[in-house]
Amino acid sequence: MSFEPVILFFLLGAAAGMLRSDLRIPAVLYDSLSIFLLLAIGLKGGVQLARYPVASLVFPALVVVTVGALLALVAFPLLHRLGRLPRADAASIAAHYGSVSVVTFAVGATYLAARGHDYEGYMTIFLVLLEFPALMIGMWLARRGESGVPMGKVLHEVFAGKSIVLLLGGLLIGWVAGDEGIKPLDRLFFDLFKGVLAIFLLEMGLVAALRLGDLRRAGSFLLVFAVVMPLFGGLLGVLTGSLLDLSLGGKTLLATLYASASYIAAPAAMRIAVPEANPGLSIGAALGVTFPFNLTLGIPVYYWLAGVTEGVL
Repeated sequence: MSFEPVILFFLLGAAAGMLRSDLRIPAVLYDSLSIFLLLAIGLKGGVQLARYPVASLVFPALVVVTVGALLALVAFPLLHRLGRLPRADAASIAAHYGSVSVVTFAVGATYLAARGHDYEGYMTIFLVLLEFPALMIGMWLARRGESGVPMGKVLHEVFAGKSIVLLLGGLLIGWVAGDEGIKPLDRLFFDLFKGVLAIFLLEMGLVAALRLGDLRRAGSFLLVFAVVMPLFGGLLGVLTGSLLDLSLGGKTLLATLYASASYIAAPAAMRIAVPEANPGLSIGAALGVTFPFNLTLGIPVYYWLAGVTEGVL
């Protein structure tokens, strides 16, 4: 199996982290790269969105969000009853796995581009919409039967977070500008995208290596969960994509979204909503296991499953 060069950057970062190298990406550069990636993904989605009637997207958006919300509801009893994790930890991890990873989405899009496959531009809308329901469900699961939840502060953290602001902002700008209007920005946001993603993944590899210790202390159940859950989500994404008659690229990306786990929006929301939950478990599983699994094995599997449904692979 051949690896995408951007994935090799992730592996380089992970190797450097495990070797305790002094390699570091400055925090200000990391923030700049994340802003660039979020804006670029939003802009590209907005340009694609301008080619579709908005009313035609209401039904698929409802289906995608409804099915996506099920992921957190499936994950919670597995973690709480089978894994015997405390309610707060189980709810927090379930929220991470019901939410999505924008970087995994970007790698999936790059994987498809390298193979000459396009995808429905409105997939970026699904990326944005899928951030919310699992976080709400995670908070409900953690606080069921309790009172005093700072819901307003949590909602502000989720909706006003930079991920959503940049993705939605880029989406709207791209939608208003359209193909012709965005051309002056092509070289900055689209031509440089893959190189910026590579440096970002180098940092992700370094961070993922630092989280492995948390998982070792948690035991084998969470390690198994962090591999099985994305496979279940990927299969669900391919089936949902088939129901919506998406292209091969669209099915692969929807599977990638369902299979991914959040390590940006969800940790911020859970820190406020469920402060007693151990972030080392949720971030360790999402970033230390599921993220590298999806990059190296998961996305090719989802691509293969999507191809099987169309009889082209």
